[in-house]
Amino acid sequence: MKKANISLDSLTPFFEKIETLSQVQRILICVGAFLILIGAFVYFSFLPKFEKINNLTKEFNELEQKLAAAKRNASQLEALRKKMKEAEIKFKLAKKALPEKEEIPSLLTGISKAGQDAGLEFLLFQPESEIKKDFYAEIPVSISVTGKYHNVAIFFDKIARLSRIVNIKNVNMTPLNDDELSTKCTAVTYMFVEDSGQGQKK
Repeated sequence: MKKANISLDSLTPFFEKIETLSQVQRILICVGAFLILIGAFVYFSFLPKFEKINNLTKEFNELEQKLAAAKRNASQLEALRKKMKEAEIKFKLAKKALPEKEEIPSLLTGISKAGQDAGLEFLLFQPESEIKKDFYAEIPVSISVTGKYHNVAIFFDKIARLSRIVNIKNVNMTPLNDDELSTKCTAVTYMFVEDSGQGQKK
């Protein structure tokens, strides 16, 4: 109690001095004191929290951007997987249309038989050297036949209907008489080739 009385006694001159001030001065002192309190509150309490809120907001925006990027990547990954599956299916279908090496003789026999069934007479049926590509090789066959135009058309149609891929190129027709033509062409078939580089690694 004594300490409190001493404190109050020491403040008495301060209060007496305030009483001598005009009303406007006292209002200004109150406003100043209030502003000091507000400033102290803002500086010591509000600003740190405001800065923390800004940091958290910035971190939230960064995480949101990363999440959006992750979602885009996930959608693209799914699309890539789908395209890869489609490519694998197409590759398997293409591989089925490409004969293995041991099937080539029977395929060539099939081409020759198609010409004979169409009523053509073979003058030349000569397989040429293989032309290697990426995963397959071209096997050209030089063909020279004689027969009617209609029979040649039937021959080409039978070639197109074979289960394996055979393309007719460099067709050259020369009339022999009113009914027959001399037809020279190249039948190109394709053979699947295993990757020799992978085989060497194994």
